[in-house]
Amino acid sequence: MHRNKVKWIITTVLLAHVMAYSCKTHYKLASQPYTAKESPSSFENGKNLLASSCGGCHYNPAVNKYIGNQLHDLPRLFGKLYSANLTESEMYGVTLRYTDQQLAYLIKTGIKKDGRFIPYMLRPNIADADLNDIIVYLRSTDAAVAAADTSVGKTHLNLLGKTAIHMRKPEPYVPNISKPTESITDGRYLVDIIGCFHCHSKGLTSLNYLHPEESKHYMMGGMMFKTPDGKKVYGSNLTPCKTTGIGYYSQEDFRKAVKEGIAPGGRKLSPPMDKYDHLADKQLDDIFAYLLTLPKAHHLVKGHVETMEK
Repeated sequence: MHRNKVKWIITTVLLAHVMAYSCKTHYKLASQPYTAKESPSSFENGKNLLASSCGGCHYNPAVNKYIGNQLHDLPRLFGKLYSANLTESEMYGVTLRYTDQQLAYLIKTGIKKDGRFIPYMLRPNIADADLNDIIVYLRSTDAAVAAADTSVGKTHLNLLGKTAIHMRKPEPYVPNISKPTESITDGRYLVDIIGCFHCHSKGLTSLNYLHPEESKHYMMGGMMFKTPDGKKVYGSNLTPCKTTGIGYYSQEDFRKAVKEGIAPGGRKLSPPMDKYDHLADKQLDDIFAYLLTLPKAHHLVKGHVETMEK
């Protein structure tokens, strides 16, 4: 088929998608009253959760602040994407422009205060207590979220990028969610809230934020993303398969891999999993306990090698 004809067909299909989805660009705004309340443990818990759930995109290690980053995972043909400045900067920050109610609604549904939808920071299943603590920490005077009047760049999505956004829809605002206490259920919850399944499933377009297990290749790995230096890496298989997953890991192996970025045998993990040392041992142990309950999926991820079964 002639190249120009192929381009014409692709353009026509994309325009059809735009016409189909552009009629719904704004959604219902937050309506339930909400005010975060500080408790003795809320600061530390919120700090831990923000680093775990949002740090991968919003924390800039060059300045040790949540000023945002350029997100290179977005294909260039979609445009440029930058994560928001989460500090209390009046010039560039987001948090001062949002009420607690609007922040809570944004985190759970993906709907901004102007009604527009952003499909890449959804946590619809976050427990009420954790949501509260994240907002408390964002309002704190901690150095990482203190005002930083700087911008890493402005998001600009082209036709393709905007079409991709309109193909997803907001998640429902589900209130009254309790935090799990049992080890395995807490592990499942953390895999969801931290976002482990985002990188360790098939890809961003097939994620199910409300029902994570329904994501394609859930925790079997395969998603491609880029390191800060542009290298392509693929999310690992985290099922208990002994040859293509983590079935040969011990609990201590798992702790070392996540906190120090070193897998069994001394292999160094690639960013962003080169160091997640802010996670507590209890959190890691619960995640590991949950991962061991998953079906053993023999799925060899690109760039990985099979291990000898022990």
